[in-house]
Amino acid sequence: RKLLQVLFNGRFTMIEVGDPLSLRGLLEGPAAAPEQAARIARELRARFRRQRAARIGPDLSHRRTIVARVLRTRAVRAAVAQEMREKKLERRKALLVARGYAEEIAANYSHPFVTFMEGLLTRIWNRLYDGVDFEHVETLREASRDDREIVFVPCHRSHMDYLLLSYAIYRQGYAIPHIAAGINLNIPVVGRFLRKGGAFFIRRTFGGNALYTVVFMKYLATIMGRGHSIEYFIEGGRSRTGRLLQPRTGMLSMTVRSYLRDPKRPVVFLPVYFGYERVVEAGTYISELSGRPKQKESILDLLRFRHVLREKFGRVHVNLGEPIHLDALLDRQQPGWRAQRFDDDTRAGWVGQLVGQLANQVMRHINGAAAVTPINLLGLTLLATPRRAMAIGDLERQVEFCLALLRDAPYGPRVTITPLSAAEVVAYGESMKVLQRQPHKLGDVVRMGDESAVLMTYYRHNVLHLLAL
Repeated sequence: RKLLQVLFNGRFTMIEVGDPLSLRGLLEGPAAAPEQAARIARELRARFRRQRAARIGPDLSHRRTIVARVLRTRAVRAAVAQEMREKKLERRKALLVARGYAEEIAANYSHPFVTFMEGLLTRIWNRLYDGVDFEHVETLREASRDDREIVFVPCHRSHMDYLLLSYAIYRQGYAIPHIAAGINLNIPVVGRFLRKGGAFFIRRTFGGNALYTVVFMKYLATIMGRGHSIEYFIEGGRSRTGRLLQPRTGMLSMTVRSYLRDPKRPVVFLPVYFGYERVVEAGTYISELSGRPKQKESILDLLRFRHVLREKFGRVHVNLGEPIHLDALLDRQQPGWRAQRFDDDTRAGWVGQLVGQLANQVMRHINGAAAVTPINLLGLTLLATPRRAMAIGDLERQVEFCLALLRDAPYGPRVTITPLSAAEVVAYGESMKVLQRQPHKLGDVVRMGDESAVLMTYYRHNVLHLLAL
């Protein structure tokens, strides 16, 4: 069987060496040798099962099976009955409404599609970026142990965030998460592909729709109970200013309440920071920062993407923040929570307070994993000058001063800082066409154009908190 796996799977075969186990520790106890051998075999099988689930995900059920399971839950049946009474609907029509909501939400994960996208994205990233740095990977390895439910909670800078995090996780040999995507992305062709990549769709507002709310919560509980890691953007939408937005606690609240109702597997939240040297949506952000209304996503955006492949976007940094263990947070907030019973109607007041604390902690941990790039440093220094211009020597000294501050008084252990020297930072800014050099007999002057200055405020805001004090 192993030989056939190697022959058929080829380069997709992965060999992982686990933590050592002490035979003396396994043999402790008065049981007879055959019983001890059986117990050790059971423990090893359980360990291998957990490792397998962490790497390739749980066994996949067809989308129809998951939708049917959601519709059979007691809470959904009760919500359907309520819908029948309020809107005078027949049972069949009310069930069709619930099924329509579930079909609108549900992902349609496909291993072959993910494998194909890994190859395609490798080529796209090589065209767009000079590299994708995935920092603090050991955090993911640690969080994946002991059969834990991982919830990725990244900041939201760009539409590339969805693809970059899944790509980075997949390249490390782990199953990619199911991603909560805004319903605005469920457009023809794009929506179908996103579903195959693990995206499930959520409306911007539930608008008091009790049936939709229950169906969505039960779908979330179902995929979590099956062992799928999940991902959602805690800010709700993309930040247009570069600062973190106020956290949206809806998905966090549903995750916490689902876990309290059925605490099968310990939940770990993994904050994620994205650091771009240039975002793909730069032109859109400039227009929106200048006062124009946000444009709705459409299929035409795919056609416009072709010209992007000819541009340069520098490096991308995907930094994992310090993990947050939900059990530890619950123990501090409500020590007796394990003895309480939670059902769909439970509305314990302390849960809302805990969700608020959790949201703020996630945002702090995202900020604590920031990546300082050359573009961030140039934005910090030049935007602080009256005319966005400095003599090149003064600029290099100011950049070197900021680098010294960041290294000698670090904001946190997970902040990553560019290894380039001050002179290399300035040269890099010129290569990225952020700076314009003007020769002068007393020394060259570098300046920033008006359009670049508007966008550079975005990159300055990414790291401003690191130097605020």
